[in-house]
Amino acid sequence: MGIEKLTDKQEKQKKIVNMFDDIASTYDLANRVLSFGIDKQWRKKGCNEAYDILNTDRLTQITDVATGTGDLLIYWRDIARERGIDIDRFVGVDPSVGMLDVAREKVDFADFIEGKAQELPVEDESTNVISISYGIRNVVDRVEALQEFYRALKPGGIVVILEFTKQDRSGMVDKVVDFGMKNVLPRIGGLISKNYEAYKYLPDSIEEFLTTEMLSRELEEAGFEMKYTKSFSMGISTLLVAQKK
Repeated sequence: MGIEKLTDKQEKQKKIVNMFDDIASTYDLANRVLSFGIDKQWRKKGCNEAYDILNTDRLTQITDVATGTGDLLIYWRDIARERGIDIDRFVGVDPSVGMLDVAREKVDFADFIEGKAQELPVEDESTNVISISYGIRNVVDRVEALQEFYRALKPGGIVVILEFTKQDRSGMVDKVVDFGMKNVLPRIGGLISKNYEAYKYLPDSIEEFLTTEMLSRELEEAGFEMKYTKSFSMGISTLLVAQKK
């Protein structure tokens, strides 16, 4: 029974990775259109919160997991420059070869490594920051991934998670948002990417995911101390920042 369950998980994870391979070339465009560019502010907020907590002018490494096309690494670098923080090394990790191909074309200052969140190709206590934006929802073995984050982070290191967490949508505004996520988003995303199923997967996966409180609890169980949580844009996106004790 255990082997059967593991195989199911592996198959699900493989299907998700293949889906991202397929939409890699249009991923950035679809994100900007679907979020109206607001996601830029969400990403900046995550970077600034981490730098505030670390309160230093030099970091050894920032590791972006499920890095996709490397978008968040650009924010990490640019905001570090604005704040006068020196970063020795930037690393992007993703299981999708298609996404990494786009990332390497776009981001010339980082090292990109094919790898999974639950099996990070990063040494013990080697990185000051681990970030994952809109990717933890796609990790089937999420608890193992959080344990890996803890292992790879230096003592006092920061994990930054941006995600579409599950919300209790009951008000009128919530119903409008819910309708947009389930009906409008898949159509526009599908039109841009030519892959309707990939963007239908997004609202479906949010429904099956955790609430902010549940994800915070999992981080604490993995050994982290919650430092900051904030919801953006009527609860569409959530930022969680936690520190390795």
